[in-house]
Amino acid sequence: GEAMEERTLPTGRTGDRGKGEAEEEEEEEEAREQCTPPVSPVSAGGLDGDGEGCEGLWELPVEVSARRPECGRCGRPQKVCLCPFLPVHPLKVSTCLYIIQHPAEENRVLRTVPLLAACLPEDKCKILIGRRFSEDRYPELASVCRNSNTLILYPGAGATNLEDVDLSTLEPCVIIIIDGTWSQAKHIFFKNSLFRIPKQVQLRTSLSSQYVIRTQPTNACLSTLECAAIALAIVEKNESIKETILRPLQALCSFQLQHGAQVHHSKEHLLKNGLYKKPMPKNKRKLRRMELLVNNVKI
Repeated sequence: GEAMEERTLPTGRTGDRGKGEAEEEEEEEEAREQCTPPVSPVSAGGLDGDGEGCEGLWELPVEVSARRPECGRCGRPQKVCLCPFLPVHPLKVSTCLYIIQHPAEENRVLRTVPLLAACLPEDKCKILIGRRFSEDRYPELASVCRNSNTLILYPGAGATNLEDVDLSTLEPCVIIIIDGTWSQAKHIFFKNSLFRIPKQVQLRTSLSSQYVIRTQPTNACLSTLECAAIALAIVEKNESIKETILRPLQALCSFQLQHGAQVHHSKEHLLKNGLYKKPMPKNKRKLRRMELLVNNVKI
């Protein structure tokens, strides 16, 4: 499990934060990526002469470990294929999902978007990867954002509960969902003006996340797949859609727990119960946010 949780969309119980923290965290992340020094023979061998005895090692062939073959449908290694838990045929839905995925999510092992995509027809689940989405580079996305039938699922003070939206005027409906950690999703939302054009909605649900093999920031947070499953069930007026999409996620978590993974409580739960073992952040904004979690204040 990782402290960096999959884009976990807080539901309507979670309010909106300012831009500053998301921007800071994104800048720190990019700085870390850019500042990783390359390893050279000199730095690896040292400057005290020990490197001379290792000169021949640099010429030895590097043995690259072969990746486990993956299933072409669910994206999981073939030995732990989740296709038996997927619908035999893609679900028939009129709603189209646009998943805006942060680049860091693309290679995460325990991501849920491939499972979501495997449940839906190709033309009903479109995945765009990136941090910045301009109208010039993404004309189709810009057109979608300007369509009155489009909603963006992102919580905040200006968001309407999806359950309260008059869906009869939104046929066929398009829903945009941002996939990444909370700070990554926030950065993408605020840095791209296109995503503030559609009507902003959030989920009013008491459902606790079943994605227990990765740490969530708060008890109200859901994975991308869970958000999509609930939203589709509401818009399509079909509760069985949610159950069908959640089934492979439940199987994934069950399999991981059977093979040594631990149940991950949310950061909020750990803080409130004195179980948070990591050093408290020095960044004042992050520290303040953790204090709010402990004191049951909406953030």
